[in-house]
Order: sequence, then structure tokens, then C-alpha cells
Amino acid sequence: MSQANSTDTVQRPVVSTSMRRLKDRLTTHFMGVGGVSVIIAILLIFFYLLYVVIPLFLPASLERSGSYAQPGPSFGKTVHITIEEQNEIAVRWTEQGAGVFFDARTGEVLQNKTLPKPEEVKITSFAAGNLNSATIAYGFSNGQALVAKQRFRLNYTEGGREVIPQLEYPLGEEPVQVSEEGDELQKIAVEVGEESTTIVALGENNNLVIASFGSESDGLMGELSEEKEFVITRGLVSNLSSIQALLISQDQAILYAAHTNGEVSVFDIRDKQSPTFIERVPVVGKNAQVTAFRFLTGGISLLIGSSDGHIQQWFPVRREDSVHLTRIRELEPSSAAITDLVTEQRRKGFISIDAQGTLAVHHSTAKRTMASEKISDSVLSHAMLSPRADTVLIEELNGSYQLVKLENEHPDFSWSVLWEKIWYESYEEPGYVWQSSSASNDFEPKFSLMPLAFGTLKAAFYALLFAVPLALMGAIYTAYFMAPKMRAMVKPTIEVMEALPTVILGFLAGLWLAPVVESHLPGVFSLLIILPLGVLLFAYLWQQIPSNLRARIPDGWLPAILIPIVIALGWVSMSMSQPMEAAFFGGDMRLWLGNELGLEFDQRNSLVVGIAMGVAVIPTIFSIAEDAVFNVPKHLTFGSLALGATPWQTLIRVVILTASPGIFSAIMIGLGRAVGETMIVLMATGNTPVMDMSIFQGMRTLSANIAVEMPESEVGSTHYRILFLAALVLFLITFVFNTMAELVRQRLRKKYSSL
Repeated sequence: MSQANSTDTVQRPVVSTSMRRLKDRLTTHFMGVGGVSVIIAILLIFFYLLYVVIPLFLPASLERSGSYAQPGPSFGKTVHITIEEQNEIAVRWTEQGAGVFFDARTGEVLQNKTLPKPEEVKITSFAAGNLNSATIAYGFSNGQALVAKQRFRLNYTEGGREVIPQLEYPLGEEPVQVSEEGDELQKIAVEVGEESTTIVALGENNNLVIASFGSESDGLMGELSEEKEFVITRGLVSNLSSIQALLISQDQAILYAAHTNGEVSVFDIRDKQSPTFIERVPVVGKNAQVTAFRFLTGGISLLIGSSDGHIQQWFPVRREDSVHLTRIRELEPSSAAITDLVTEQRRKGFISIDAQGTLAVHHSTAKRTMASEKISDSVLSHAMLSPRADTVLIEELNGSYQLVKLENEHPDFSWSVLWEKIWYESYEEPGYVWQSSSASNDFEPKFSLMPLAFGTLKAAFYALLFAVPLALMGAIYTAYFMAPKMRAMVKPTIEVMEALPTVILGFLAGLWLAPVVESHLPGVFSLLIILPLGVLLFAYLWQQIPSNLRARIPDGWLPAILIPIVIALGWVSMSMSQPMEAAFFGGDMRLWLGNELGLEFDQRNSLVVGIAMGVAVIPTIFSIAEDAVFNVPKHLTFGSLALGATPWQTLIRVVILTASPGIFSAIMIGLGRAVGETMIVLMATGNTPVMDMSIFQGMRTLSANIAVEMPESEVGSTHYRILFLAALVLFLITFVFNTMAELVRQRLRKKYSSL
């Protein structure tokens, strides 16, 4: 019996050891698999973000898909071509006043529409309005003009879809009299709006003629009655005979005239009865001429191509009390003269053709040339982009036509758009701007990530400015000085705060804290002075209390006495806010900041964000730093004290140095938490993408911007992919910070491991 018992006694440890080894192996493998899985998950997130972003960097492509002879050559030379949205029907407007409608894919003539031109009257000029209005105008030798609009109606039948071309006449089918004197209209420009139509023409006697046609409803039946107004402008500017092209802005307020000597004259025609000359600006280099003169989509910017191959963008810029036509940017030049510029209807992109048969695809805002290809050995005389900007119809000088497929999904993206200052239309100077969408197709998207990255770092900076001193000082005191029983209550309480949803903190910050800070601004800042001075005063008075009374408070429990003191000091600061505001800031500190210091005050600002995010970050920093300080080997502390060092000397020269890797990790993890925070900055700031370091201004962060705009972005659009790029930037920022933190932590650990 005793032998069996001894055998059992020997065997049990063997079984226990094998099970323990098995558990250790399983745990090791499980932890390894878990760690590798985390790394794989992070890499998958990274590669998915990269997968969505990569199309932004792909260049445009041009592919010739068809060629044919000029449709309807008997109707004369081409003055303008257009193509409808489905890329099925195109129109060739000729010098004889005919519209030749043909199959854009094959060149087969479908029908001809001849405009109602008066007999024995010659066509002397032609103009096309903005692309969205699809307006054309012919000027005649008797001073009359005819305005027409082309429309394409989709008709769905049992046999399928049918595109039906139509013509409308905004001013009636009869030509309107532009020049009362009957001067031949040598140059003409037209702009048709909802309430009025403006025609500007250069007469044979060098008179600049402005004709305005207004229409208004005159009854319940919706019948229109026209009001015509004719103004002949003489002597407005010298050398009108040199005008080679005219353009009217979409709001019918500004007239631009290009001269043969490379200058552009600018006129204010808002008052049609008394237009005024603004300025005359040289727009091309010496010995060069303007060879292409177009409005960019929206009618604000001018695109100017020259005989030396240069392409420039100009638009009006306000300088002090006046507006001047200003050159904004110059795109990549061509090696030959630019023969035509054609803009997109829905974006700020355009194409150029030159005298050597080269077709190039550009974007003005991005200042990019996405593609350039020699299409023909002949001169390219006319070109037109389809409304979807996916097809280019080209006519060569010899009359042949080419159809080119264009793949250009993201022309408005470039590194300069993301990270450099861009001069946007109607802005007085270049800037970093994020404004991704608008209700109008004429809108110029603004995709600068600079204000978002700046806002992210600004929010993190103010959050850490608030959180790091409180969290670290609290962690050091809790781990090194506080009584164990009190530490057992304080540490879990602060760590539980980390579980508080940030949406609750954001809600409280936006709806409660922000108004409180605004109404007690002097008290908030006085608290920074009153609180430390009050605590120091209390410490001094505490030392004056008899030692037998102080001895009743156990060591490590003194912070409990400070709680009511801190609350009282906070109440005093807030109570003094209104009297201080009345005494020192004229009753309103916000106005004082603006008037005296030039600082604008936004209710939801960086101060509010710093406090709210600081409260969210404090538990993270506190918990990690407290563990690092508390886990410093006791023999180091005892040895230092035994050698005669004071507790403070031991703390500064031994404990903090030994715990420095953990403390640094706590700060960097807190930084990562602040950089990635979404709900607090979303709810507690004005969410405005501005670059202002002022503590009284708000911001918009990368994470908040993604949360706000991702649900509204079109899948696959440039906006959508740039939001994913913002997520990738945020991912990389966090990765860089964490990598740097790990490198610094390892160096600190290696340096102080010998202590």
C-alpha cells in the first residue's frame, strides 16, 4: 500500500508537468497566431486602402475608335461641331447656316436642318454660347442675328431607344436686329440666360454693338412677351478693328475681346445702356498671337492658347477696390500653335489641339496634362468633347473626322492639389482649401488635405497639452506616493473612465461645455492661475498646522483633502468671471479678443476640443504610465533611499528614468488615440477646414471629415477615392508615430536597463 502511494506521489508531478508544457505550447501558438492575424488584418486594411486609391494616379488614355469622311460636304466648311451625351449623334454647323446631323460612329448623315436665313443676306460671323446652354448664333451682313439651341430628346419605343435632334429658337425663328444701322456683323458673341439674352457684335464700322433681349411672363397662360433694348457703343476703346474674338460671361456682366496683337480688353456690360471699359491686358508673349479663346466651365476663367504653343488660365481677381484680369497658371506648352481649346461641361478639364495634329488632355485646377498623343499628320481644325467627357470628335483640316475614346476618370487629382496652395476661381490669393461638393456642375472641387492634416495635429496637440501633465503627474503620484488602499480605489476609477463612449463626451462638449466656456471665458483662464496658486497656498497653510493634527492624516491620503479645495477654487474662478469681464474686457471678452488682438472666437473651438479629448486620453496615458512607474524594481528605490537620497531625488533620478520607456509609450499611445479620435472633434468643433493655430478657432480632422462626407460621396468618384486617401494618410501618420515611439522606447530601455 505504501509502495503504491509512493508511486502515485511520483507520477502526479510528471502528468502535471506534461499538461503544463502542452498548455504552454498551445498558449504560445495561440498568441503567435493572434499576433500574426493582427498584422495580417492591418496589412489587409492597408492594401485595401491602396487598392481604392491607386486609380487616382492612373493617367488618361486616348484610343482612336473610328474615322470617316466629312459628313455633308456640300453644305460648306465647318464652323462648329457638337456631340450629344450618348455619343451617337453629332452636329456639324457650317458656314452656310446648316446643321448636318450625323451618326458620330460612322459619319452617316441622318438629317440636315437649315436655319431660316433671310434671302440675299450673307452669313458674316458665327459664335457658340456656353456648352451647357448648347446655343449658337449666326451674324448676318444686314446687322441681324439668329440664335438657336440644339436639343437631343430621348424617345423610348418597343424597338429600343431613339435619339431625336431638335432645334429651338430662344428669340424666335425670325432674325433679330442687333445693329440698328444695319452694319455687317463681323464678330459676334451670344449668351442665353433664363431671363435675358445678350448679343455683342463688332460692326463693319468698328462699332461694338450690344443688344439685350429680356422676356417675362404676361399672364396665367405663361405666354412670353419680349422686351428688346438696343445700345450702340462707340469710342469705348481704341483700335476695335483688331478684335478677333468676343466672349460674354455667363452672368452677362463682363465682355472679353481678344485682339490680334495678343491683348485682351475687358468691359463691364452689366448696364447695357452705358457699358464701361475696365482694362486692356497683354496675355501672350512677344511676337505671339491669341489662337484659341474660350471660357472654362463656369464662365469665370479664360483659357487662352497662343501661336507659340502656350496655354494659360486667367480670371478676374480683386485687388483692393478694383478687379483685374490676372494670369493664374500656365499649363504644359505644346511644340506647335494651339488651334482649338474645348472644355468639359461638368469639370474643370479641357482638351487642346495644335497645328501638328496633337491632342492633349488637361485639367486647370490640378495643373496637369494627363495625356498627349499625335492623332494625325494633318492640322486639327475643330474638336468637341461629349458631355460625359469620354469621347472626342475631331475634324482635320482636310475634312476627315476621327472619333477618339477618352478614359479620364480622375483629372482633378494631383499632389499639388492635395498639399500645395492652389489659386481657385473667385479667390483673391492661393490657399489650402477643402470644399468637396456643390449643387452646381460649374463648381471647382477643392481637395486640399493640408487643412485636414493640420486640424488633426492641432486637435491632438491641444488634447495632449491638457492631458499629458495631468495624466503623468497623477500617474507618478499614484504609483509612488499614494497609499495602497487609496491607489486601489483611484486607479480602477480612472481606468473605468476609458470605457466612457466618446460620443457622450462629444455631446457634452458641444452642448454643455462649449457654452459654459464661452460665457465664463475669463474664469477659465483665471483658473490656470488660481488653481496652482491656491494649492500651493493650501500646502503652505497645511505645514503651519500643528504636527499632532497633521499626523492624524495617514501618509498617502493627503490628495483626498485636496478634492474639496480644488472644487472650491474652481467655483471661485467661475464666480469671478463676470466681474473680471466687466472690469478688464469691456463686458465681453470675445469682442475684446477680436478688436484688440484680432482673434476671432468660435464657440466650438480648440479649447473645448482640448478639454474634451484630454478627458478621453487621460485614462490611457495614466494607466500605462502608472504601471510603468509602479513596476520599477523596489530594490532600486530602496537602494537609492539607503544611500541617502531623498524621495524626490529617488523619483527624478531613478524611478522616472527607469520607467521612461513606459512613460514615453503612454504618451505616444495617447497621441495615437487623439489623432484617430472622430466623434469628439465632430461634435465639439465647428468642423470647418481652416488652418489657424488659434485656440479660439475650430478645425476639421481627417477622421471627422471621412465620417461626415463618406456617406454622401459617389462610389468610385474622385471625392470618394480622396476620402480613402485621407484614411490612408491617417493610417500612415499613426504608423509613423508608433514606429518612432517604438524606436525611442527601445533606446530608452537600452540606456536605462543597467540601473
